[in-house]
Amino acid sequence: MIRLTGRGTATAIGSVAVFTAGLVAGYPVLLAVSAAAFGAVVAAVAIAARRPRVTVARDVYPDRVHRGRPAFARLKVTNPGTRRQPGFTAGDRLGAGFQTVSVRALPPNGQAVHHYELPTETRGRHVVGPLTVDRGDPLGLGTGRLTTGETATLWVHPRVLPMRAITAGHPRHHHEGRSTDDSLHGSLDLRDVREYVVGDEVRHLHWKATARTGQLMVREYVDPDQPRFTALLDTRRGSVRADLFEDAVDLTASLVVSAATADQRCRLVTSCGLDLGTNGGAEAARRMLDELCTLDMTGEHGLGLAPGVLSRSGGGTLVVVLTALADADRAAIAALRPRYSSVIVIVLNGQSGRVPGAKVVPATDAADAARRWNAVVAA
Repeated sequence: MIRLTGRGTATAIGSVAVFTAGLVAGYPVLLAVSAAAFGAVVAAVAIAARRPRVTVARDVYPDRVHRGRPAFARLKVTNPGTRRQPGFTAGDRLGAGFQTVSVRALPPNGQAVHHYELPTETRGRHVVGPLTVDRGDPLGLGTGRLTTGETATLWVHPRVLPMRAITAGHPRHHHEGRSTDDSLHGSLDLRDVREYVVGDEVRHLHWKATARTGQLMVREYVDPDQPRFTALLDTRRGSVRADLFEDAVDLTASLVVSAATADQRCRLVTSCGLDLGTNGGAEAARRMLDELCTLDMTGEHGLGLAPGVLSRSGGGTLVVVLTALADADRAAIAALRPRYSSVIVIVLNGQSGRVPGAKVVPATDAADAARRWNAVVAA
């Protein structure tokens, strides 16, 4: 974006006025002065519009970081030309802010590497770059803001507090309870011995039963249910306290990460419609942190705490994270209770109360909730 400064605008207007006066009065000197002034304005615009003859490569390390943890950007500025590139001062964009970078003069094919720390206090998906150069002429008549180089993405995840993974969930063996069609793979449990059907695995033949019955018999295996963990986060703008929302997100992130890293089957649900199910593991934890990274409150009116998907599924432990517990929320949680082996409600404004069939844990913030969880709930 190229524009004239106040001095440049006055010079341009003055040159037109002097030129008009010179024509009317017939003074060649005034015409020469107006031409010189107008030429200075044109030269200022040309200088401000000239881009630095450099290439800029950028990377961010690490590209994903928890809120408040350090992250850095590395700029590689290269002069690919055959002429010397004068030094300049630029600003590297990060969201709505700038990081000032002073690039030294570069010889032909020269390269300069610059490192600086990135702010990570705000959760979100932030675009770093491009490099923004403010150019001006020596007389201060014009200025230009030009961009060059690539961009990079910094993911600032919620804070993750140390929390113990809860062990409650579905039974691990079918003889301790029913098995389901969506059981996890990875371990097998003998369910039955039946007659062989074409297409069955030959390696599952039960030779003792075959010898006893005189017919080919096979073992029928089933994948036993594994522990399940579901976190429900209240994201309704009318119900969530804005000053506690970041703590609620941090707490939810800590809960799902602890469960996922314990290889539990995890599900992240919000009142706004987010529904992410995973089979556990480090990659699952990263996926859920990416979703929580960009999560915000919604302004929809009349939205209930529990979305309909929770009433059509269930199993394992359900943890509800709230910043305020209303009567309608108590009823919604109580309606979900029969579908889960246990329900825990964490209220971050310190409010205590009773929800039929559920355990209520009052806490003042995410850190307090983590301490209470580790000391009481997961003990």
